[in-house]
Amino acid sequence: MSTLILIIFIGGYLLIASEHLIKINKAATALITGVLCWVAYVVFSSDHHLVADQLTEHLGELSGILFFLLSAMTIVELIDQHDGFNIITERIRNRDKRRLLWIISFLTFFLSAILDNLTTTIVLISLLRKIMKDEKDRLYFAGIVIIAANAGGAWSPIGDVTTTMLWIGGQITAFKIITKLILPSLICLIVPLVLVSFRMKGTVERPEDLRTDGKALPVLHQKIILFSGIAVLISVPVFKTLTGLPPYMGILLGLGIIWIITEILHRSKDDEEKRSFTVVNALRKIDISTILFFLGILIAISAMQSTGILTKLSDSLAKSVNNQSVIVISIGLISSIVDNVPLVAAAQGMYDLVQYPTDHYFWEFLAYCAGTGGSALIIGSAAGVAAMGMEKINFFWYVKHITWLALLGFFSGAFFYILQDMVLK
Repeated sequence: MSTLILIIFIGGYLLIASEHLIKINKAATALITGVLCWVAYVVFSSDHHLVADQLTEHLGELSGILFFLLSAMTIVELIDQHDGFNIITERIRNRDKRRLLWIISFLTFFLSAILDNLTTTIVLISLLRKIMKDEKDRLYFAGIVIIAANAGGAWSPIGDVTTTMLWIGGQITAFKIITKLILPSLICLIVPLVLVSFRMKGTVERPEDLRTDGKALPVLHQKIILFSGIAVLISVPVFKTLTGLPPYMGILLGLGIIWIITEILHRSKDDEEKRSFTVVNALRKIDISTILFFLGILIAISAMQSTGILTKLSDSLAKSVNNQSVIVISIGLISSIVDNVPLVAAAQGMYDLVQYPTDHYFWEFLAYCAGTGGSALIIGSAAGVAAMGMEKINFFWYVKHITWLALLGFFSGAFFYILQDMVLK
């Protein structure tokens, strides 16, 4: 049984990794993989009711992650619908390449901690198109944006999907992950940023037409939705701390509040005019396939957890590599090839909270490595894939010009975290 489940999972994962070659959406493959893993489990099990109960228990945990992601993506889409991000982008007027690079990088770093690395990358790449005409310089800027977005998302409980998974799973707490990872993540960005700065000279030539369309909402409406959305996202960790309820309850409350705000702002409009700014429209536009992909992967991982496969893998890994840091760094590097979501999900199944309690070194270091390791290849993170699609970045150009920078940043931040932990013990 275990062998069959592993074959199903590995085969499904190979198909997911080959999405661009086979032209089949990875969400479809993930869903089939997840269901087949449980089918194999129940067929070879003598107690079908036990298997059904285990599946129900896992789905209760997984729904928290899915509802959180769905709500967060809807809030970000609402901000975008109301041109809220224009408030940020229109205030960047510096033309010096080096200064602009640092401004963009730090804006990306902190914005991705509030929103998420994928959304922030999309916003910043869109900004670069508006303020930079030279494509070669823009590629370097885009490369640093990817590194900054992943580094910024790693130290925030809502900045990266994997960090969110660890937070919701109880492996980390919001305060500890922020205080322990903000400096390593900052170093992960600053090292490549300093090196790229040496090749940046002169000023930026801007495109003639900075506006992409003629649509304009009242600035007051843009500000209300932008700051309401950011306030909701920031307040989720506070809500969890004060009430003890899961994070998805806080984000659902926030979504409901913003929903009411949008209804009030547009209540004087007719139905046709109001439609573009509603939560219902935002729900139509968010990438549901991403949610389903996470569902399929997490269901498959839960099947391997219930059958004891992950426990066996954990034991064998601990015997062959008896070093937590090496294991976690390896996971981070593998995440540049293999999606970090199943890697972190597998780690959550392999190591329980009895072995590694909440806020343990292992979980915090895993959040850093899984969040930043994907920057080594452009296909290694959602931020990289988004930038690749928007700017048509060549895979081998990225390997030649950005990969070594990302790796230097990754290892610099990792070593700093290890030293930091030794000093603070």
